[in-house]
Amino acid sequence: MRKKIVAGNWKMNNTFQEGIKLVEEIINNEKTKPSNAVLKIIAPPFIHLASISDKLKSATGFASAAQNCHHETAGAYTGEVSAKMIASAGANFIIIGHSERRQYFGETNGVCVKKIDMALKENLIPIYCVGEKLEDRNDNNHFKIVKQQLQEALFHLSLSEFNNIVIAYEPVWAIGTGITATAAQAQEMHLFIRNEISNKYGNKAGAELSILYGGSCNANNAKELFACADVDGGLIGGASLKAADFITIANSF
Repeated sequence: MRKKIVAGNWKMNNTFQEGIKLVEEIINNEKTKPSNAVLKIIAPPFIHLASISDKLKSATGFASAAQNCHHETAGAYTGEVSAKMIASAGANFIIIGHSERRQYFGETNGVCVKKIDMALKENLIPIYCVGEKLEDRNDNNHFKIVKQQLQEALFHLSLSEFNNIVIAYEPVWAIGTGITATAAQAQEMHLFIRNEISNKYGNKAGAELSILYGGSCNANNAKELFACADVDGGLIGGASLKAADFITIANSF
């Protein structure tokens, strides 16, 4: 049975003190509005990761994630953070291939392959992001783009390795724009992704894969999106910066 997941990606927000305060508010909100059946993941900036991971250990139904990692184990890569370092900080997941990493830092499917391999080597679970730009959808190439992202970054994995993957579909045209894919559009792409995985790894792997929707998902539209048969939760951006909204989203199943 696949997991229901709501992951909050804080992006480059919150000072250290603000981050600690926010995670404490999230935990306290969870105590008043329990959603224990849903795995709630917090993905803060690197400076928060060890402290927040430690705080979440005592909270039921929570895990932590890094927003990125480097594709090498160690070395002269000033300013970078390895998967091994992330694991040592107590994290459980790593977001890989986010559209902002692709857009602003030139991250390719080939780079994502290396990062996914590094994450799995350190027993971390990759949340691999796929999604098309507006022009791809307008040109009716959205399925082609997503299929390529799946094939080039994931299909080298063995079945046992793949079983430790979470996928997030984030239509690039809906990230930070206030525009959200309709429930029908989200369901259509999630079903397409599940079918592609089933074709490669078998029906059981496809059925058990958690696929999250990312793209202006918030407390107002989460219930409609999560009601879709193949939407297993959300990768939440701006709405994860408010404790009450994040827990409301987690309770939207």
